[in-house]
Amino acid sequence: MSNVSRVFVEKKPGFDVEAQHIREDLVHSLGLGSITALRLINRYDVSGLTAEQFAEARSTILSEPNQDMVHDEECPLVGWQAFAMEYLPGQYDQRADSAAQCMQLLTQGERPQVVTAKIIAVQGGLTADEMKRMEEYLINPVESRLASMDKPETLEMKVQRPANVQRVEGFTVWDEQQMHAYYGKMGFAMTLEDLLFVRDYFEKQEHRDPSVTELRVIDTYWSDHCRHTTFNTHLKNIHVARGAVSSALEQALQAYYDVRDEVYGKDTTRSVSLMDMAIIGMKVLKKRGQIPDLDQSKEINACSIEVPITIDGKTEPWLVQFKNETHNHPTEIEPFGGAATCLGGAIRDPLSGRAYVYQAMRVTGSGDPLVSVEKTLKGKLPTRKITTGAAHGYSSYGNQVGLATGQVQELYDPGYVAKRMEIGAVVGAVPKANVVREEPVPGDIIVLLGGATGRDGIGGATGSSKAHTEESVEECGAEVQKGNPPTERKVQRMFRNAAVAHMIKRCNDFVPAVSVSPSASWPMACVINLDKVPKKYEGLDGTELSISESQERMAVVLDSKDVDAFIAAADKEI
Repeated sequence: MSNVSRVFVEKKPGFDVEAQHIREDLVHSLGLGSITALRLINRYDVSGLTAEQFAEARSTILSEPNQDMVHDEECPLVGWQAFAMEYLPGQYDQRADSAAQCMQLLTQGERPQVVTAKIIAVQGGLTADEMKRMEEYLINPVESRLASMDKPETLEMKVQRPANVQRVEGFTVWDEQQMHAYYGKMGFAMTLEDLLFVRDYFEKQEHRDPSVTELRVIDTYWSDHCRHTTFNTHLKNIHVARGAVSSALEQALQAYYDVRDEVYGKDTTRSVSLMDMAIIGMKVLKKRGQIPDLDQSKEINACSIEVPITIDGKTEPWLVQFKNETHNHPTEIEPFGGAATCLGGAIRDPLSGRAYVYQAMRVTGSGDPLVSVEKTLKGKLPTRKITTGAAHGYSSYGNQVGLATGQVQELYDPGYVAKRMEIGAVVGAVPKANVVREEPVPGDIIVLLGGATGRDGIGGATGSSKAHTEESVEECGAEVQKGNPPTERKVQRMFRNAAVAHMIKRCNDFVPAVSVSPSASWPMACVINLDKVPKKYEGLDGTELSISESQERMAVVLDSKDVDAFIAAADKEI
C-alpha cells in the first residue's frame, strides 16, 4: 500500500487567471483556437505526515478555501484531454520546497517529502497532433518532462552509490594523438593546447597523473565563463570595416591607443584585448588621480567606491558597490530560471563584499516576440516563450528577495534571435566599518554557507559534457540552475549583522564551487573536505561536488575561533 497522500488543487472560476493566460498563449502562439476551456491543476504528492497532519496542511498550506477547489486522490477529468508535467529529478522545485518547509513548521517535526506536478486539461476536441504540439510547447525538456498520472508507491529518490573518482592513468606520457582522442571524448571547454599544457605541468611539477576531478576543475576555471578567454584574446591586427559609423569607431580605437600609451608607456609589451579596452578608462582616471574614492582590495567581487553618508547628523564612510551579471545562454535554454539566477548572481557579488543590495536594473536583447512559432530557429525555444518566461523569472526572484528594479530596458532586434541578451545590474552599500579584509593564514577555516549542493548547472560554466552518467541524470540531475531567493534573502540578512560581518576575513560567491580557492592567499593551499558539503540529495561524486553551480552558496574565510559563533548566527536564519 502506498504511503503517499495525493491532492489536486485548482483555482475557482474567476481566480483562474494563470489558466486563462495559458489558453490565450496557446491560441495566439500555436493557433489552437479550438480550445474552449483550459484548467491548470497543481498536484501534490506528500509522504511523512499522519492523516490528521495532512488534512490540516491540505486546507491551510496547499490551498486557499476562498479561491481553490481541492480534490483528494483522484482528479475529475471526464470529458477533458489532459497531461501532467513535472521537473526533472534533481531540478529544484520551489513550490515543493516551500510546501515542505511550511508543513514542517506546522507539525514541528521532521520535514516531509513533497513532489509536485502541473496538470493541463483542455476541452475542444484537439487531435493527437495538436495535443503533442501543446505538450512540446509547454514542456521545456532541459528542466521538465511528462509526468505519469499514476500515484507512486514511494517518494524516495533512487540513488546510485558514487564511484571513486578515477585517476587518468597514463595521462602524463600520452602523445598528441592520444591526447586528441581523450580531448574529443571529454568535451572540454579548454583547447587541446591547454590540455597539453596541463599534461606537461603534471609530468614536470606534480610527477603524477591527474584525477578526472582535477581536470574538470581546471576546465571550469579556464572556461570563458570564469577566465574570460574571449575578452582576453590578444588582438594583433584590428581592421574597421567601412560603414556609416566607421569614422567614429576609428576615432575611438585611436583614443584607446593614446590612452594605453599614457597608462602603460609607449614601450609597453602589454597585449591589446577587449578586456583591456573595457577597463582602460578606469585605469587612466586612476593614474590621473581623478577617482580618489575608488576602493581597492584583493577581494574581486564588485566595483566599490567610498562615499561619506550622513545618518542622523553623523557622517561616516560607506562602501557603495556595483555589479552586473549576464545570463544569456541560461536564459536562452530555460528562460525563467536563467533570468532569475541572473539577478541572484548579480546580488551575490556585492553580497560577497558584505554589502546589502538596494536597487537593480534589467537590460535585455530579444528577437521579435510576436513572430509565429513556426518561424522559430531549429533547436531554440520560441522567442515569445523566452521573453515572457525571462520577465517572470527576473521579477519573481526580485520580489521574493525584496529587491526593487527601478529600470527595465527591453531591446527588440533581429540580431538577438540567434542569442538572447539578459543583463542584471545591482547597487549595494555597507558601512565601511563592517568590512574586514584580512589575509587568510594557516589554520583559518573556509565555511560553505547558504544553499545545498546538487547537480545544478554542471557543465554550465564550461559547456562541456556531463561529469556523471546518463543514468544518473535520469535519477537525479539538473541541466540548469534554479534560484532559491528566500535562501539568498537569509544570507543578506545575516551579513547585515555587524558582528557577523566582522568575523569574515574573505568572502566569495560559490558558483561554481572552484571559487573556494581564491579564498586562500597564494601560495597558501586549502584543504576541501567534500564529505562535509551539504547536499540536496545523495549520490554525488567528488567531481560533481567540485564543479556544481548550485545557487545561493557563499564561501567565507574565518578565524578558527569564530567558526562556532558564525554557525550559530547562521542557524538563527534557518
